[in-house]
Amino acid sequence: MPIVAEKKTGRAGTFERLSPVLATFRLHPGDGTPFPEYKAGQYMALSRSDCKLTRRVTGPDGKPDYAPDLDESGQPKRGTVTHSYSIASAPWETRELGHLEFYIVLEVGEREYPGRLTESFFRMEPGQDDQVGYVNRIAGDFTLDKRAAGARHVVMVGTGTGLAPFVGMVKELDHEARSGGVDPGVRYTLFHANRTSEELAYHRELMAIEDAARFDFRYVATVSRPTAADREDPRLGTGRANNVLRHVLGFPVREEEELAEAEAAGGDVAAARRALERAVRPSLPPRAPLESVRERLDPATGVILTCGNPSSMADIKRIAERAGIRYEKEDWKVVLPARA
Repeated sequence: MPIVAEKKTGRAGTFERLSPVLATFRLHPGDGTPFPEYKAGQYMALSRSDCKLTRRVTGPDGKPDYAPDLDESGQPKRGTVTHSYSIASAPWETRELGHLEFYIVLEVGEREYPGRLTESFFRMEPGQDDQVGYVNRIAGDFTLDKRAAGARHVVMVGTGTGLAPFVGMVKELDHEARSGGVDPGVRYTLFHANRTSEELAYHRELMAIEDAARFDFRYVATVSRPTAADREDPRLGTGRANNVLRHVLGFPVREEEELAEAEAAGGDVAAARRALERAVRPSLPPRAPLESVRERLDPATGVILTCGNPSSMADIKRIAERAGIRYEKEDWKVVLPARA
């Protein structure tokens, strides 16, 4: 059954661009009513009322596609679009500071059309065009008490904006650890990957939490398009998250497996070989030795939590199954406003 709650309007108090397609923003309640209590890892439905709408069409290949929905004068029709987003802030931040924080990507479709809602988000200007609708209920069970119950080795893998629930979890754990509220027998490891170092949202904050060592936490950050400076950074590794995880567990990278599969099945070997040549070889940050990271992925007492790119999550599931480690991924349910 859908979860029903009240629709409200808030405002974006900040909007920080990390790159042309990545940003974070802080949502404040418009009427001063506090946001509902929540747990790190949960999500909220957000909306904007001036989104450029699309219509469903059939592509040349017979598959469904989407194209701009234009009015009689050829201008895009506009309307409200709603989507759920994981909360990147920690519950303690919301209680003390009154805002929710979100980490978003400007989605682009196959025809290069920007996503309806995210295109509108990226036009926001705090103090001017900053209104954001939200359903005043926070939902979801992608939380440590639900998905990591009983685990002693908790491995989080966040790709792109899939980092959001994990940064909320880590910030909340760090806050709880200040008062001795974290089980010292549980080890937490976060694999954080994006294309460039500029796109590693919350990177400095996560490094500071690791350095503070208030609980057993290891932060492993990698980039898939490293520069020369990135390769010299002792806090940065290289490669996509799924291949870094494969490297830690002693498995071949995904592109190597796909080449072997193509050769065995008579597939497109040339394309698979080109993909392997383009792939950035996975490596860990110099200050995170392989054995010290590998010992934190214990199959008997561990769990891998993942959120982000669907293709990466599918491969991480394969990795977890091969290694015999419990696997959990983020999923969303529809959150609807109550009828007036």
